[in-house]
Amino acid sequence: MGTDNKNQEIRKSFTSKGVFPFQWAFTLLLPIRNIFLSPKQLIKRIELKEKSVVLEVGPGPGYFSIHVAEKLKSGKLILADIQKEMLDYAKKRLERRNLKNTEYYLCNGQKFDFIDDVFDIIFMVTVLGEVENKEAYIKEFHRMLKPNGILSISELAGDPDKMSTDELRDIIEKHNFKFFNEYGSKNNFTINYMKIDGQKDY
Repeated sequence: MGTDNKNQEIRKSFTSKGVFPFQWAFTLLLPIRNIFLSPKQLIKRIELKEKSVVLEVGPGPGYFSIHVAEKLKSGKLILADIQKEMLDYAKKRLERRNLKNTEYYLCNGQKFDFIDDVFDIIFMVTVLGEVENKEAYIKEFHRMLKPNGILSISELAGDPDKMSTDELRDIIEKHNFKFFNEYGSKNNFTINYMKIDGQKDY
């Protein structure tokens, strides 16, 4: 009976707001995702360079991670997730591709143990809406990005936690970020913000 209840909770969490359950990670690898945003499109949208140092927050099982890591010929990709099971899943998939320019970081929901001004790009795909402490994360993103570094947020149709472009601007631009560019449509978009100098708010 206890197992049945647990399975019901997992099934319910699949379509509910909040952190996406690792038990459903395999659904994030379905090729149908390319209809909304393909790894190739994402790489173009975040203007990834071969030498970039990149932080992917909420990679899940690594749907985009493999392609990003392959593009980083002389750069590095760090995958950060609040669920260890997701990181383990992604790590296995990347190791099978023999990708050695990656690291893995377990988030605590508040702070990141990285030095200031270290990343060229920080990106998230359908993740920020799930984050409980959005303000804390955005402050940390500003701290960790290099001057003129890019924070890239992608939101896709069907995600129960999807944020609108207006919601993103309201929460991000007050933390010393400025709008840089935007791709896609109202339903499926990537919006990029650039870190700007200013009084630090952390």
